[in-house]
Amino acid sequence: MDAVTCLLNAGNMLGESPVWSAREQALYWVDSRAPSMHRYDPSTGTVDSTALPSLVGSIGLRQGGGFILGLRDGVYTTDSFGGELSLLADPERQSPDNRFNDGRCDRQGRFWAGTMNDRSRDPTGALYKIEPDSTCTLMGDDIIVPNSLAWSPDDKRMYFADTYRHSIFVYDFDADQGRLGPRQLFVDTKNHPGRPDGSCIDDSGCLWNAEYAGGRVVRYTPGGVIDTVIDMPVSQPSCCCFGGPDLDILFITSATQRMTPEQKAAEPLAGGLFALRVGAQGMPEPMFAG
Repeated sequence: MDAVTCLLNAGNMLGESPVWSAREQALYWVDSRAPSMHRYDPSTGTVDSTALPSLVGSIGLRQGGGFILGLRDGVYTTDSFGGELSLLADPERQSPDNRFNDGRCDRQGRFWAGTMNDRSRDPTGALYKIEPDSTCTLMGDDIIVPNSLAWSPDDKRMYFADTYRHSIFVYDFDADQGRLGPRQLFVDTKNHPGRPDGSCIDDSGCLWNAEYAGGRVVRYTPGGVIDTVIDMPVSQPSCCCFGGPDLDILFITSATQRMTPEQKAAEPLAGGLFALRVGAQGMPEPMFAG
């Protein structure tokens, strides 16, 4: 698997939020717009799917089993794949045009998730931190489309992108308290072929980012320099994560949304799930402690 391989020609409208479950040796991800959640077992090649009640932006694993999910109207938990959902936090009940988008767990068991305006590209989104006891704290605002949440291996940095500002940012991170330092620009992507979408981190501290509408995944060193470019057979890669028994396989989701029939015909694998070995190793997926 040294070249990009399409594991599943899923035709997802908006494949997102891949997470590798080490205890199950399986990959989970969502189709935000379907909306649905999927499980892929590499040992058998089987895929299981379950419908969700509203648009889903992201998912995370829970330490006690089950999942945490950022849906249109709030953050929910469930004890099992396809199980009943329980509302955990609804910080934007007064903003019906907003929905949750990218979200990820930190290594201290918190869930971080951003919101965005799903009707326009107005900067009405925000970033929230959800503690294991369900305390929800506003951590940032003035966001257009939140993406790219990831933490450095030493937990001293947190990465975050605002896709429509064409920027990836970095914060000093206080892991014990879950506090952020001042926001700093990590990479300006205005001159890149695509926009910064979902990311993951490897054990060298490099950030792998899917460039939506750019047809590529790029690896940034901790200094913000691109040192690897993976050209994709689709134009809309959306997010990536490391998985496999040795965490050396990069899984990549993609999308078909807003593509014309002609574009879809030219990209028959659009919306598929892809994988390849990239010569790097990832970090175990953190899990929500609540």
